[in-house]
Amino acid sequence: MAVGSVQIHGTGQLLDLARRLNAAGGSRLRQNMQRRIRRAAEPLYTDLQRTIRDLPIRAEPRKAGSRGGSSPTTRPLRATIAEAVRLSVRTSGNPGARVWVDRSALPSDLKTMPWVMNNANGRIRHQVFGNRKRWANNWTTPLWWDKTVQQHTPRMRAEVERTLNDVRRWLD
Repeated sequence: MAVGSVQIHGTGQLLDLARRLNAAGGSRLRQNMQRRIRRAAEPLYTDLQRTIRDLPIRAEPRKAGSRGGSSPTTRPLRATIAEAVRLSVRTSGNPGARVWVDRSALPSDLKTMPWVMNNANGRIRHQVFGNRKRWANNWTTPLWWDKTVQQHTPRMRAEVERTLNDVRRWLD
């Protein structure tokens, strides 16, 4: 699963339920259903943000004769990406919960960084201070997004199913 989006929905069941909610005129019931689905997805949302903030990033050791220095930017990489994680819940159209990284919330030079950081080998290859002739490698935990999502998926599915069953019972 790619970094971009996580969606939990039983499209057929949720669409049928959304239509029945509209027919019943249950705006309060819809708000209740939306709140419960959001609560089911919030632990994943907060855990993804925590995972990104705590993600270890290691640099390769310096080569002999190379000079070091501080970064030309004061923007913290992991905090910037964590702040771009979003959660949305819909009960109509394509209902369900969605957790994703909002690229528009990232600076232009970091738009692809969440996907670069979530690769299978954990390698982040980048230019040294924008110099296209010099490249460096950093290492991080491979597939951190996918592993976090896999931990939360069974609980989220069960919670959404429980919510759907409660609403279905109320409508019947």
